[in-house]
Amino acid sequence: MKLLITGSNGLLGQKLVANCIAQQIDFQAISSGDNRNPSCPESNYASIDITDFNVVEKFINENPCTHIIHTAAMTNVDACELDPTTCYRVNHLASNHLFEVAQANQQHFTLLSTDFVFDGKTGNYSETDLPNPLSVYGKSKWFAEQELINSTYTNWAIARTIIVYGVGYSLNKSNIFSWLINELTQGKEVSLITDHFRAPTWAEDLASGCMAMVRHQQTGIYHLCGPETLSIFEIGLRVAKYLHVSPSLIKPIDSNTLNQPAPRPPITGFNLNKAKTELGYEPHTIEQTLEFL
Repeated sequence: MKLLITGSNGLLGQKLVANCIAQQIDFQAISSGDNRNPSCPESNYASIDITDFNVVEKFINENPCTHIIHTAAMTNVDACELDPTTCYRVNHLASNHLFEVAQANQQHFTLLSTDFVFDGKTGNYSETDLPNPLSVYGKSKWFAEQELINSTYTNWAIARTIIVYGVGYSLNKSNIFSWLINELTQGKEVSLITDHFRAPTWAEDLASGCMAMVRHQQTGIYHLCGPETLSIFEIGLRVAKYLHVSPSLIKPIDSNTLNQPAPRPPITGFNLNKAKTELGYEPHTIEQTLEFL
């Protein structure tokens, strides 16, 4: 088995690289720019713009692999809303091109997707629930998913996830937990919304779930997230309690006060029964992971 990891400079990409090294799995890592992960050997890394379709196809054909895990994406939800052309090119068209290359080479293809493919009216979504994305970001990911779902090629998997957090090297963006820890340990007040509910996912758990999908050649859709769905405000309170700082530092606000360009689903969270049964997926609680952040 040889695994191609796109977006290897990102948080999940770095965890997948670590899994490959630990499990002695041959891999090729690609991302844009220099290799920012000191754990990833330069001999296993290449700088590739996934929207340059000819370069991508040539590279994959010249560097054969058996499996692709496609994590690279434009994930800033508001930036996607303001620049839909770039969003669709990265999240839909580039993903579809990678999938077409995987088909031509008979490779197993795993697409990382998001809870934002749902409208957030119910929450606790299972893999059989019908998506109804609200934002450009959510739609771009749903379009990418549909390329797989509607294909006659069946050697694919989709891993949907929610708010991925953890520690990595030289990451382009922070995550809610690293931000909360930084602010609260300095005694700063933070304002968190009370009316949006998510199940935050530790990157180590997500990587393990993705690797299980690859090792067992699983196909179809899998939901991989944390074990608890909480309001963003509640997440802040849990972090404050762990850090032994005053909960009064967490100020409740309503999402309507933020005036964000992109609409968000109010409540998501996933039913994890399929992942637990078929992948042995057992995610950690927030408290079990905070010591590693």
